[in-house]
Amino acid sequence: MAEPRPTSSSREEWCERTHGPAAAKRPERRPAFQTPSGLPLEPLYGEAPDGGWPGEYPFTRGVQPTMYRGRLWTMRQYAGFSSARATNERFRLLLAGGQTGLSTAFDLPTQLGFDSDDPLAAAEVGKVGVPVNSIADLEQLFADIPLDQVSVSMTINATATYLLAGVAALAKERGLDPSCLRGTVQNDILKEYAARGNYRFPAQPSMRLVTDLMAWCKQHAPAWNTISISGYHIREAGATAVQELAFTLANGRAYVRAAVEAGLEVDAFAPRLSFFFNAHNHLFEEVAKFRAARRMWARIMREEFGAQDPRSWALRFHTQTAGSMLTSQQPDNNVVRVTVQALAAIMGGTQSLHTNSRDEALGLPTAASAQLALRTQQILAHESGVAEVIDPLGGAPLIEHLTDTLEAEALALIAQVDDRGGPVAAVESGFVQREILRSALEWQKDVERGDRIVVGVNQHEVEEEEPEIFRPDPAERAGVLQTLERVRAERDGARVEGTLRAVEEAARGTTNLMEPILAAVEARATLGEVSSALEGVFGRFQPPEVV
Repeated sequence: MAEPRPTSSSREEWCERTHGPAAAKRPERRPAFQTPSGLPLEPLYGEAPDGGWPGEYPFTRGVQPTMYRGRLWTMRQYAGFSSARATNERFRLLLAGGQTGLSTAFDLPTQLGFDSDDPLAAAEVGKVGVPVNSIADLEQLFADIPLDQVSVSMTINATATYLLAGVAALAKERGLDPSCLRGTVQNDILKEYAARGNYRFPAQPSMRLVTDLMAWCKQHAPAWNTISISGYHIREAGATAVQELAFTLANGRAYVRAAVEAGLEVDAFAPRLSFFFNAHNHLFEEVAKFRAARRMWARIMREEFGAQDPRSWALRFHTQTAGSMLTSQQPDNNVVRVTVQALAAIMGGTQSLHTNSRDEALGLPTAASAQLALRTQQILAHESGVAEVIDPLGGAPLIEHLTDTLEAEALALIAQVDDRGGPVAAVESGFVQREILRSALEWQKDVERGDRIVVGVNQHEVEEEEPEIFRPDPAERAGVLQTLERVRAERDGARVEGTLRAVEEAARGTTNLMEPILAAVEARATLGEVSSALEGVFGRFQPPEVV
């Protein structure tokens, strides 16, 4: 367990007791930071009225003592389309261009647990992400990519256990121990019920899958982030910043409570929890939102759950810029929007960042657009100066006021969720969905009335030529189906059947499901087969009426 850092009473004391020793242990990126005019830059300016110095509870000003002066955020670009082969090409292109971590998008059938040859999957194979049917697809997806050196993020929820088992099995095939794996699996099923809709099983057994994965990683993949509690999709569905904060942290509390009730010690798993937030256009509100989130989570973990390890208090998060704020009209304007959103994430203290591409309101990004989005991060990191001072807007009256107000309003909304029985009951009853829908409708009405200006949409419109749109190659689907057919033909059918029976038996009992799922993956059972075995025991979620 990490030793708690002392709480400093002033910036000078923080420099001496917290920042100085951290910088001595891991030197900062430069011996000294200064402006282009040669003016020296201190690591931090202003005070911390709530005691939230960088690296100190409640972490309002940052989770690390040196923040980006010590190490820049991880730069990720979300990629996945057509086939594992085609996506691997994009992965290697992004890594060659300076990306420091991979972020994987899966197609809709994979997210729902259907094989690519299922009749329900026919129209969606490879359309909005990469299809994965078995470990054979993962072998292609990560070909020539060193899993022990590259951090891998996977946006997958209902079928997260299968995908993580697949990566672990692939590592073992390569002679690697799963303990070397670094990355994140989203594994946040509650927000799927609330906002995104990519669920398969009912809420209670889905929560069991979440905690089984967390328990397995504690023993076998301790460096893996077991859940990325996501406000991103809640915000994309139309939520406000307050709702994103409230519903995301309420879900986080529910996962912690479920893990504790499953027998896990809070400090055994909480340091590997991570969050995933959206970055919208209003620079100041977004910066304040991230600061409020850190403070709220620190207090929840220490005061509500009694966590003792400071790493359990520290909210670490990935940010993606707001896809819902991009416009198909005048798509070049989206480069400006994404830059503002990325600035908010950086000045808000994110640990990892994905910048959307200019053309994502039209379709999947072209390779050139994806590179420009990555260059946006690199220019901000190396040319703008925003990475040279910790929490550069902290202490400003507007930022501190917004931080306090967002926290107060989010806590009031969390209380409403608690009054309805907690996040699981609140989504089962449709409360969360209705609140998000109400906010989305209000936003749209404001745009239609002209009360909210969207440049190029309701003001400053121009005639435009047809833009270039990237379209996945439909011919790749044939290769996906051929790989699936070959896997079924070459595997040991009796072994597969035995592993699937073991998955069903474990689902009926209380055994951790990760081990039998891993055995099924290694036997080359498909995603659809494992999901069907689980559904035979768990059933399928039936959404409530919301409108």
